[in-house]
Amino acid sequence: MIRVAAVGDIHLGEDCRGLLRPAFDTLGDCADMLLLAGDLTRHGTVAEAEVVAGELTGLPVPVVGVLGNHDYHSDQETEVTSVLAAAGVAVLEGDGTMLDVRGTSVGIAGTKGFGGGYSGRSAGEFGEPVMKEFVRYSRRCAAGLGQALDDLAARGSQVRIALTHFSPVPDTLAGEPPEIHPFLGSYLLAEAIDGSGADLAVHGHAHRGVEHGMTSGGVRVRNVAQPVIGRAFAVYRLHVPPLP
Repeated sequence: MIRVAAVGDIHLGEDCRGLLRPAFDTLGDCADMLLLAGDLTRHGTVAEAEVVAGELTGLPVPVVGVLGNHDYHSDQETEVTSVLAAAGVAVLEGDGTMLDVRGTSVGIAGTKGFGGGYSGRSAGEFGEPVMKEFVRYSRRCAAGLGQALDDLAARGSQVRIALTHFSPVPDTLAGEPPEIHPFLGSYLLAEAIDGSGADLAVHGHAHRGVEHGMTSGGVRVRNVAQPVIGRAFAVYRLHVPPLP
């Protein structure tokens, strides 16, 4: 059994030092890893990233994360990533990482993702250059996620998790105004997850959404935005498939 702790949208500012650390210090008792589903800061500044790093340094479990749109706001996403990496966080964008959990290889593939909407009501790669780039960026994020999942499978991962900020499915957006669904996620992420295979998909971003969803291919999706889960982190349990 693999125990996956996850949270997103913690939105820490410079006034939040020590806010989550007491809860995170308990992770060794209940989880094998901590996944961070983006929007770790309020405005994407280095000073805020340093607060996040202070909450995460030296935790009893490995920490893997992706950035969210808030973490890009100040155009310092490279610096934010460096601060988190120095604290021991594996920050993913179109790539993956492998963890050894009591002899089980767990692969985590990550991307921030982007918007565009869902099948039947989605943005198209047509018209003005800025509109085409919007959709192409979403496609690049999804393609990176799919390739990372494929690479993890080739490396022999027994369990695979897709980690994003934007949502791959509309299920977990229930409660959000329908008018903003195209800005909360994209079906392209779900296509990548179903096409390459995963045991769990974790995302954030949808503060008014719901926790549970599923891709059309049957992959469980969990919205771990902190306003949704209502606690420092949620824990999900994954069964380990038998080796062939």
